[in-house]
Amino acid sequence: MFKAVYLTRDDGFRAQLAELDEASLPAEGVSLRVEYSTLNYKDAQALTDSGPVVRQFPMVAGVDAVGTVLESDSLDFAPGEKVILNGWGCGETTWGALAQRARVPAEGLVRLPAGLAAHDAMALGTAGYTAMLCVQALKTHGLTPGGGPVLVTGATGGVGSVAVMLLAKLGFEVVAVTGKPDAADYLRTLGAAEIVDRAGLSGAGKPLQKERWAGVVDSVGSHVLANACAQVRRDGAVAACGLAGGMDFPATVAPFILRGVTLYGVDSVYAPRAQRQAAWDLLAGLIDPVLLASTSTEIGLAETFAAAADIIAGRHRGRFIVDVHR
Repeated sequence: MFKAVYLTRDDGFRAQLAELDEASLPAEGVSLRVEYSTLNYKDAQALTDSGPVVRQFPMVAGVDAVGTVLESDSLDFAPGEKVILNGWGCGETTWGALAQRARVPAEGLVRLPAGLAAHDAMALGTAGYTAMLCVQALKTHGLTPGGGPVLVTGATGGVGSVAVMLLAKLGFEVVAVTGKPDAADYLRTLGAAEIVDRAGLSGAGKPLQKERWAGVVDSVGSHVLANACAQVRRDGAVAACGLAGGMDFPATVAPFILRGVTLYGVDSVYAPRAQRQAAWDLLAGLIDPVLLASTSTEIGLAETFAAAADIIAGRHRGRFIVDVHR
């Protein structure tokens, strides 16, 4: 038997901490003894039934995990190996990893990089790995330190916090967007050179605005993304990876056809394993564990329900690490 965050929809939606039998796990995949999981925005939507995340019920929630391989139907992973899970439909179409045991698709796994602690891997989680993919997109585009400031929206969230840290570590001038005035010191500690109030970006704006940013990492979407694009300098780039502010994109083509701005969509869920492993290996070499610890809060499985409500209400900062055995 093992404990798991279990979602059902019989006479109504219910999220609960349940005891499940290992025989109930999916028939195929790589079996894991989970050490830590996380609570992402997508997980919070699933636990509060506030977004169309879960596609079938019953479901064990959780898109992230780090743990040890117990059994494997894949030649790519052997029992005893330490691995990281990110997405690949887990917690959506197949059982996830907010649990003490999991059986997951091998395609969603990478090896835990040498020198990266399991706890730190989940302090990063999908959010940190997605931030790395965004930074890689901007660098591949040609952005370099000294080429102009990079805007990070949703900067106190999981993706935003890690993006600020990574960009600052690489030498970029980072401008952080937040709607939380009391988070300024926190963001400067992570490496932000300037703080911008979200209110200036969250309403309807002109199709083209003053050129300000060489690049943008956006996890918010909606008007924030539209205004950020309208403020990007000629030949700049935007990496978009989230929709915390909405799925809509109320913009025009003006920034793209008049300034040559490039908009990169970043999909972390089904990225190929080689791309995933490369991102994690880079993260392991760039992240300061002490600084990373300041961005996360550790909770147990029973605390995920209240934490999910905090995430949806915008009351959180940084990341939640879930010790599934606490």
